Amino acid sequence: MSKRASTVGILGLNVLVLLLILAATSFNWSRAQEPAKEAEEGEPTPPAGQTYMGAKQCASCHFEQFMKWKATKHATTFNLLPEKYQTDAKCLQCHTTGFGEPTGFKSMAETPDLAGNTCETCHGPGSKHGEIAKQFADQTLTPEQEKAVRDSIWKITPGNSCVKCHMVQGHHESATPPELRKSE
Repeated sequence: MSKRASTVGILGLNVLVLLLILAATSFNWSRAQEPAKEAEEGEPTPPAGQTYMGAKQCASCHFEQFMKWKATKHATTFNLLPEKYQTDAKCLQCHTTGFGEPTGFKSMAETPDLAGNTCETCHGPGSKHGEIAKQFADQTLTPEQEKAVRDSIWKITPGNSCVKCHMVQGHHESATPPELRKSE
């Protein structure tokens, strides 16, 4: 094989690898954009009759996850708000759980357990989940029972949880991971 043919072959291989990388990146980029579109179209609404319970209720079964959450910034997002913003509806949408919904955060005086981003910020109201799980307390669950418990809460996806707050504009940009920032 001549030196020129070898160079052309290597160049062709490099171009092929570059095209594969671009195709994979573009596929992942387009999939990453889908959740943002979902979030813009509106968040899922809780099923009728579901209520927010607060993270302490979740801790009764999910203590290890509760303790990990408690050590995160999500647990204290309300406390990050300067006092003058602690009643601002725009701020409360991301710094509390369920704000604007019938059983969601109202104020620190009325619903202190829903201040910050609790389990239910991402998983949705947990009352049905708690009721179903109590039926199976101290049992080994069958796959069907486990599915019933898991299906009673929202699945965490960027489209129904993360982008709701992490796609914000303005003064929050530094707290938003680069991969979730909206392009201007």
